[in-house]
Amino acid sequence: MKLNGRDISALVAKPDDRTPAVLFYGADAMRVALKREEYLKNLLGPNADEEMRFARFSASELKKEPAMLQDALKAQGFFPGQRAVFIEEAADAVSKIVMDGIAAWEQGDATIVVTAGQLKPSSSLRKGFEGHSSAKCAPIYVNPPTRAEIEADLKKAGLAHVPMDAMDILNALARDLEPGDFRQTLEKLALYKYGDDTAVSTQDIEACAPTSAEAELDDILNIVASGRADQIGPVMKRLKDQGMQPVPLTIGAARHFKTLFSAASDPGGAANGVGKLRPPVYGPRRDMIVRQAQHWGGRKLQEALTVLTDLDLQLRSAGQRAPAMELVERSLIRLAMMARR
Repeated sequence: MKLNGRDISALVAKPDDRTPAVLFYGADAMRVALKREEYLKNLLGPNADEEMRFARFSASELKKEPAMLQDALKAQGFFPGQRAVFIEEAADAVSKIVMDGIAAWEQGDATIVVTAGQLKPSSSLRKGFEGHSSAKCAPIYVNPPTRAEIEADLKKAGLAHVPMDAMDILNALARDLEPGDFRQTLEKLALYKYGDDTAVSTQDIEACAPTSAEAELDDILNIVASGRADQIGPVMKRLKDQGMQPVPLTIGAARHFKTLFSAASDPGGAANGVGKLRPPVYGPRRDMIVRQAQHWGGRKLQEALTVLTDLDLQLRSAGQRAPAMELVERSLIRLAMMARR
């Protein structure tokens, strides 16, 4: 039986011990692994390994000894509770073994949990699960978590009070981060707010979100646009240490100033222009872009874009001999000085 996204969420949240087998498959191994891990945790509880209620086989092991699956299905341990047999990295080579195990399954046997990579519609393993009346086939697509899934994760983490602006930022993070990184961010946020009953703020999320070269890039562009020329040197040093190259830095700066120019040029004002940006901008970053666009104005932003275009051409010129990062730093200082005019 093939499940849709809502059915998969319900299955994972509340496993049914009458289900003989579940297949999780998809192109993103991390997303598949996270769903499988959550399903097994909810099915077996926290101590399944210690209580020997969990058996794990690779597809290659199962192919060599097919009888291991049915032996594990029927094996009874010393501890009561639901049992499971996990088969990882499965493919069509073991589909008959798995389907024979499902055919032999009886109430009280271990649940068969299978993970696989991307499976074509013609895959015998996929078709076997989709055509079975009781086994579940759960395709995991490369999509960011839905708002409902994020809210469920927040609830599990004990973060009940999340205002709309903070939720918007979490949705944006869910789109940008890998699933494991996003989950770690929520766990870090829960620890950060431990013992604090106030609502989750955008500042709380920014304090817990992963830092990267992109975050440093945002920092220096905000410093430049705010006219703080004296702070450019230290941030440039960090960017160099992280391996940032001059051309991507210049492109990032041009993108930022084009965003400001677009907002400043809106007939309804900078705030209205920022509201039209795609992807949308929320929270403190939105307020900052509005302030910068209002401060610079259309004319000065045109001058800034001219400076950055000239810099880009100079960096790409075959005859350019000056140190590239020093050229970028000098141009950024020039822009910061323009912001003070």
